[in-house]
Amino acid sequence: MKTPSSLEELIGALRCLPGVGPKSAQRMAYHLLQRDKPGAQRLAGALQSALERIRHCEKCNSYAEEAICALCRSPRRDPSLLCVVESPGDLLMMEQAQCYGGLYFVLMGALSPLDGVGPREIHLDRLLRRATDGLVRETILATNFTVEGEATAHYVSELLRAKGIRVSRIARGLPVGGELEHVDSGTLAQAVHERRDI
Repeated sequence: MKTPSSLEELIGALRCLPGVGPKSAQRMAYHLLQRDKPGAQRLAGALQSALERIRHCEKCNSYAEEAICALCRSPRRDPSLLCVVESPGDLLMMEQAQCYGGLYFVLMGALSPLDGVGPREIHLDRLLRRATDGLVRETILATNFTVEGEATAHYVSELLRAKGIRVSRIARGLPVGGELEHVDSGTLAQAVHERRDI
């Protein structure tokens, strides 16, 4: 039996989601059509609305419906601190931790030459303009501790230091509540290397 072309298109469209293979996409499509048509309508409407209304904040590059997002407009934020993160999800994690009161810049990725992601793709020109606006005194690099994240942090730090901007990097090491015997050797070694006086 041949699958209707519109169903094939739906399955193909669902496969664009991360971690969704052909079988998962097929299950999702069948579920939406067979058991949850109102959910499918809501999903289609929400996607359409997001595509029409969501854009990048002119200051932090995160997602917003306005030219400048609420976080960047907030008078409660310290404009002398700029935290650089890879994704809007990373920004949300920083906010949930309630450990930072400055502003942000979201790169929307990390340098990855093998994947064709260079300085232009992660908006380093915009970051440089933001960090040298005369208000920023320190830039905190909070990229992930992956090869790409480390390369990005190094590249950005060199770029900003050349402009006279103070640059720091979030620490890494043992998780709160972690036990030494359950920590991998790389994390333990990094924690010992980045130890501090008490």
